[in-house]
Amino acid sequence: MARRQPFSWVTRPTLQARETGPVDITRTDAWQALENHATNFERLDLRQLFADDPERVERMTHSCGDLTIDWSKHLLTPAIIDDLITLAEEAGVTEKIAAMMRGDRINTTEDRAVLHTALRAPRGTTVRLDGEDVVADVHDVLDRMAAFSAQVRDGDWLGETGLEIETVVNIGIGGSDLGPVMAYEALAAFRHPRLTCRFVSNIDSSDMIAALQGLDPASTLFVVSSKTFTTQETLTNARAARAWLTEALGERAVAKHFVAVSTNADEVAAFGIETDKMFAFWDWVGGRYSVDSAIGLSLMLAIGASGFRELLGGFRTVDEHFASAPLADNVPALLGLTEVWYRTFCGLQSRAVLPYSRHLHRFPAYLQQLDMESNGKRTRINGELVTYETGPVIWGEPGTNGQHSFHQMLHQGTTVVPADFVVFGSPDHRNPGLDGIETHHDLLVANCLAQSEALAFGKTADEVAETEPDPTLVSHRTVPGNRPSTTIMAPALTPSLLGQLIALYEHQVFTQGAVWGINSFDQWGVELGKALAAAMIPELTADEAPELAHDASTNALIERYRSMRHR
Repeated sequence: MARRQPFSWVTRPTLQARETGPVDITRTDAWQALENHATNFERLDLRQLFADDPERVERMTHSCGDLTIDWSKHLLTPAIIDDLITLAEEAGVTEKIAAMMRGDRINTTEDRAVLHTALRAPRGTTVRLDGEDVVADVHDVLDRMAAFSAQVRDGDWLGETGLEIETVVNIGIGGSDLGPVMAYEALAAFRHPRLTCRFVSNIDSSDMIAALQGLDPASTLFVVSSKTFTTQETLTNARAARAWLTEALGERAVAKHFVAVSTNADEVAAFGIETDKMFAFWDWVGGRYSVDSAIGLSLMLAIGASGFRELLGGFRTVDEHFASAPLADNVPALLGLTEVWYRTFCGLQSRAVLPYSRHLHRFPAYLQQLDMESNGKRTRINGELVTYETGPVIWGEPGTNGQHSFHQMLHQGTTVVPADFVVFGSPDHRNPGLDGIETHHDLLVANCLAQSEALAFGKTADEVAETEPDPTLVSHRTVPGNRPSTTIMAPALTPSLLGQLIALYEHQVFTQGAVWGINSFDQWGVELGKALAAAMIPELTADEAPELAHDASTNALIERYRSMRHR
């Protein structure tokens, strides 16, 4: 249910105008207050917090679109929440949200705007960047995607031999793979009955071999997704796919069996794809934020243009909430601030994401990139090194599988790991007619709610002793509880709901980066490995032993590999 009043029970004074330049957030009163709260972190007790506040669940249960978010099982007091909100105000989070939404170049290290929210702006909305209305451009591309998708789905787009397309192979990596494959799996109930999508990302040749296994080139369509169309892994896989196709159908077949999602028309044409079969997106769309751009073409082919627009509408619902709600009522911001509390002030290093939905089995991996590539940073926007912890490790697995692997550590381990539970009122499938199958969902939901209850409240030694006759087992069976979690509940996993869920996490990540004063939209740490790999390839493949200038370990590994390859 929606909260009936702002969370804060104290009146905070209006902040004075900030000095120009980045705020040193560690010198603010709110930061100092939160550090003081953290000294008592181990004494916070969820049982006591619930006992002291009969209205806690009501105060800490929110609605955002179709999502209901219960964050009452967090190790937070009203005073901590107040100070987190004040910290966000002192960090200028509200102003930073507005700057992102209006197209300011907040990605300062690359001099780019950050406008993934414009990808789901309704037709007729205006967002200008350098005088150009980017929303109009977005809908031009969406219309082209919709027209192409309709041709393929209706059987009007034919391959070189006149067969309908039956399999779409998406070739990409990072955001060009994780988003589309996650959403394709999540929305299995909404797929076209004839079309199947496969996804290739890994440079390991086994990935491409598995994707092509059993396919007929005459009914296969490749979507090559790369912003620059120079990404090493993607282009290597794309060339292998091209060779596989042309060996069977000839060079002319490329025009009927390849399309591109890219910003680089010259490289697309050089590959042999006609540029009118290129679907553009823009440098103000980060890869990990791009599933709702043309990068989602394979998803649109699967669920149709109408389903894709429902997805965009779900994103937009949460965007509007994030842009307009005050911080005390702003659901993504409050969840982001909760992560700041745990990571920066309490020293908790990771968060588990536990979707109780098989179809969301790729969602934790998707969030790994969204969060860890965005906020795994050690440098503030002004170039100074941070003096505090940023960027949690994100991991997880769908329930109930995780209950039989790592939940033991969550319940009784020495490391406290906050958890996000995601659960739906209805199953993700359309009933296939199996007797008794509907009762599975009740059992699934019972397990989800039981896990969050057990994590929060555990079972004390005294409670164990009431039924355990062997006193030597009491400590073994005691579950400490006091492990925090969020429960996100929604009616059903639909395209709109998936958009809402993704946007909820996108804006959590933004809030965290805004408070930490880092640039959540670059990824320079990825570039060094790419450059080193590019230089190393000729050293691995040269006929003659190359002169190596790496460290001793790397030199030895290169030599060992060359020996294994008989070079």
